[in-house]
Amino acid sequence: MRPAWLNPLLPRSLYGRAALILIVPVVAIQLVVSVVFIQRHFEGVTRQMTGNIMIEVGYLLDEVNGATSLAGAEAQAQALVGPLQMTVDLPAPAYTGDRREWIDLSGREMIRTLRAGMPEVTGVDLLAASERVDVTLTTRWGPMRVTFDRRRVSASNPHQLLVLMIFTSFLMTLISYIFLRNQLRPITRLAAAADAFGKGRSVPYRPRGAIEVRAAGVSFLEMRARIERQIEQRTLMLSGVSHDLRTPLTRLKLGLAMLEEEAEAAAMRRDVDDMERLLDAFLAFARGDAMEEAVSTDPFELVARVVGNAQRAGQPVTLGPGEGSGAAMLRPQAVGRALENLVGNAVRYGHRVEVSAALTARQVRITVEDDGPGIPPERREEAIRPFTRLDAARNPNRGGGVGLGLSIAADVARSHGGSLRLGESEHLGGLKAELLLAR
Repeated sequence: MRPAWLNPLLPRSLYGRAALILIVPVVAIQLVVSVVFIQRHFEGVTRQMTGNIMIEVGYLLDEVNGATSLAGAEAQAQALVGPLQMTVDLPAPAYTGDRREWIDLSGREMIRTLRAGMPEVTGVDLLAASERVDVTLTTRWGPMRVTFDRRRVSASNPHQLLVLMIFTSFLMTLISYIFLRNQLRPITRLAAAADAFGKGRSVPYRPRGAIEVRAAGVSFLEMRARIERQIEQRTLMLSGVSHDLRTPLTRLKLGLAMLEEEAEAAAMRRDVDDMERLLDAFLAFARGDAMEEAVSTDPFELVARVVGNAQRAGQPVTLGPGEGSGAAMLRPQAVGRALENLVGNAVRYGHRVEVSAALTARQVRITVEDDGPGIPPERREEAIRPFTRLDAARNPNRGGGVGLGLSIAADVARSHGGSLRLGESEHLGGLKAELLLAR
């Protein structure tokens, strides 16, 4: 179980996590190998090369100390520095201490080896010039400075192996990522097809990739085909039910029209109208938007059309300000039906209704607000259930519904990969219904 603070630092996408799985082991191996190689191999090489130069410097020191005079010591030193490929200053300014770059690991090992093997060393300067070493020693005739090439005590190409390791690791990581990307692409395509189907869109998809991914893709296609067949069969069945039920209702209307007693006939006609309205609401809820294809739709134009229809019908509905611009993949008839239900509910229980729309990068938000009594927070989830009417006083005689308006809107929102959210209107004080639809 990883710490909670680590979650925001980890990538969320499959590609990012796959890259992390590839890069972290490679970088860890590089660090371990580099540290071990530098500490063990190059430090050992530096000690060996420094030991060789110590033999030559020790021979030079013995010859200088064995001279009978300072002039003889200088002459003896100058005679030896040519074959030894060194330069000697005798006497030289006194110098104590060591100077080197903090990152110069081989220099640190060289200084340690010189001081351990030659007690006469008083100072080592590696900063006077980048390609030479100045070593100050005590002699019989005073301080002596010996200068020689840095390459004689340090490996000249320690970076080449590291560069080669980094380049090879980068190349292999790139090749592995390309290969892994080809393996992950079928998974992302399957996820995109499943997401689109969840939003009511059927996009072309062909199983590819490894055997397990192909098996998952085939299972998804079979599941999608079964769901589509089931929806089609349900739609055809409901169409037949609608036709069969409307026929006797029509005969009842004709029979009622021929009755002579108007009072009795009016009451029965109201019952028939209620039955027809209930049947229409039920079929609209059961049929949903299964047979409608999603098309590129301007949500602001759709909202304006529904508001215009309500205003022409004499309803107190106004169009609020919109946010954003553009189009979204929607089923315009289904969304229009859901919006009409929300507007109808708002008009039924309020005196002022305002409808607005907002388009973001990920979703369409259509808001319907009214100044009615609203719905208590603890009963909002119940209000979305089919055939639920919260107020018993809201009966059909006063223009109430059958308890399917919010259910139809919620079903349309879910078929678009969204949801219906109920809340309290800060602007009008009544109910605020937000229809959230994925783009």
